[in-house]
Amino acid sequence: MAGECGVTYNDILSAHNRICNLIHKTPVFTSEQADLKTGRRIFFKAENLQKSGSFKARGAINAVFKVKETKAALDAVVTHSSGNHGQALAWASRVAGVQCYVVVPKMAPAVKKNAIVGYGASLVECGLEPVDRYNTCEKIQEEKKAEFIPPYDHVDVIAGQGTIAVEFLEQVPNLDAILVPISGGGMSSGIAIAAKAIKPDIKIFLVTPKGKKLEECLRSGKRPWEGPPKYLDTIADGIRLQQTGQITTPILIDLAEKDVFEMSDEEMVQGMKFSFERMKLVIEAASGAAVGAAFSDKMRRMDSSLRNIGVILCGGNVDIDDLPW
Repeated sequence: MAGECGVTYNDILSAHNRICNLIHKTPVFTSEQADLKTGRRIFFKAENLQKSGSFKARGAINAVFKVKETKAALDAVVTHSSGNHGQALAWASRVAGVQCYVVVPKMAPAVKKNAIVGYGASLVECGLEPVDRYNTCEKIQEEKKAEFIPPYDHVDVIAGQGTIAVEFLEQVPNLDAILVPISGGGMSSGIAIAAKAIKPDIKIFLVTPKGKKLEECLRSGKRPWEGPPKYLDTIADGIRLQQTGQITTPILIDLAEKDVFEMSDEEMVQGMKFSFERMKLVIEAASGAAVGAAFSDKMRRMDSSLRNIGVILCGGNVDIDDLPW
């Protein structure tokens, strides 16, 4: 199914070769306290320490440089983002020497908007609904003749995000499962393709806010969402989009586990606090969701043979003046 959707393990390996000298090989952390809380070995992949503060840098720079390889002239790129992809594309565009336009909803965290501008991109605010992002982005794309690089539903973005799994399984080859926070599904689908190619019996568990209906999607094999995209009511701005993508959804149906971890805001906060206090790592709420999933009753009920659990700390772009507790 992954190959049919246009992304293969070879694409991810090509992305790895393309970007490995431009990004950080992020470290993996362990915690005795986490192991005691779970009765398993927990390995935290610290993408919060990645360029631009999140995993999004991988997909953004892979997509920009792939376009530069295939297009004679690339003057500008444009995207819409809740913040992290916008920061990543702004950074990648600066590295590549092209102009960048980023459309963000007005309620996006100030820390993320400021970082986008700090990387040299042009910031364009839009309305509060997902459709506002798409309409504004399309207008800029036409006016500026810019290449559109979406935050998740793009084969080169997915391939870039999949490099996380290539690194992670080099660092911890005996992983039995990986917990991955998900919004549109670019990271989770890329990780699933790469991890399953390297270690076919590994399990990829998806972590969402409540209300996403993703488990229904995975079990039925059909998209359960109707109408225009919506935002979920959650403190995790990085994973508030309800629907997964047209490209990413079939990959996840094919490769991800049907059991989905749906986390409350309180569980995300507890995950954040554990990382701050015990591991001295600054993470945002989306990362806190994955930590919370590792500590959840649902994980305790999982097969005891799943001994070594990977947790993706997807980002650390936190507004320190507006912490969610």
